[in-house]
Amino acid sequence: MSLEFLITTLIVVVSPGAGALYTIAAGLGRGSRASIWAAFFCTIGILPHMLAAITGLAAVLHASALAFDIIKYLGVVYLLYMAWATLRETGALSVSAKAEAKSFKDMAIEVMLMNLLNPKLSIFFFAFLPQFVPADAPGAVGQMVQLSLVFMAMTFAVFVLYGLFAAAIRNHVVSKPAIMTWMRRSFAAAFVALGAKLALTQR
Repeated sequence: MSLEFLITTLIVVVSPGAGALYTIAAGLGRGSRASIWAAFFCTIGILPHMLAAITGLAAVLHASALAFDIIKYLGVVYLLYMAWATLRETGALSVSAKAEAKSFKDMAIEVMLMNLLNPKLSIFFFAFLPQFVPADAPGAVGQMVQLSLVFMAMTFAVFVLYGLFAAAIRNHVVSKPAIMTWMRRSFAAAFVALGAKLALTQR
């Protein structure tokens, strides 16, 4: 495993995206335990895209403009829905002074939908992994699986740090209504921005 792969992976993982935003919101809204579960579900949500890249399904997605656009725009709609739900203080992304007991099953479903409806992840793995595994290398599939698991482990570690930090400052945030309003609007705006960015994504 090369140092170049580890550095590139770290840069990709720490870059803010929907998963990081979701984990931070969970930490602020419901504390450290919820943030760790959010980080876990975000990490597990990588598996379908990893498998798609390894089995070649990502190549089909990359070649089919219609399939890519269908998934892409479903993802855009879902991100806009998450923005709307955040403004309304509903769903797993609610940031509230009263931490309600949310179902982790609901959280898992939300994260899985968020990840599945993002074709960029499959394309990323399809384009990213082969750069570090020569096609003619013996056991290439095994090496891709190994690198993918490292990517997932790093994702989980970084997201947990994001979530625990958010949980640590939670009491300083939720006690101030003005800050809470600003946070909800900021999260909603961030999801709208992510939706717009996804809408402009090309294969």
